[in-house]
Amino acid sequence: MFEHVHLDHVVLRARDAAALVAHYRRLLGATVERELDIGLVQLRAGDILIDIVPADSELGRRGGPPPGPGRNLDHFCLRVDPFDETAIRAHLAACGVEGSPTTEVYGAEGFGPSIYVPDAEGNVMELKGPAVRGLDD
Repeated sequence: MFEHVHLDHVVLRARDAAALVAHYRRLLGATVERELDIGLVQLRAGDILIDIVPADSELGRRGGPPPGPGRNLDHFCLRVDPFDETAIRAHLAACGVEGSPTTEVYGAEGFGPSIYVPDAEGNVMELKGPAVRGLDD
């Protein structure tokens, strides 16, 4: 049915939208692509969009109360290339962020290295490298 499937966008509701925008700009080099009056900032990160919606905006109120101690998103995964663990960890440290230990995780391409990174609102982003083996290897 589909020839290509990739992550298009993720929408994150935020208590502090400015802090979350700054986090993704600093960590991923994301750029502001659009800002809409309904309370939406769309960040461009490579081929995808990360939409930030203030929980107290017109659009954000449609999703219910602001994010609290629990999350309404477990994590989202970004396939990154190159996956140079040393360089990634140095970049994270320079941004004041600590990632998880690198683990081998199964994803769309097979098993490959992953580092999990929290953002300023407690959401978890998985930075995933290329597959090093398939399911049957």
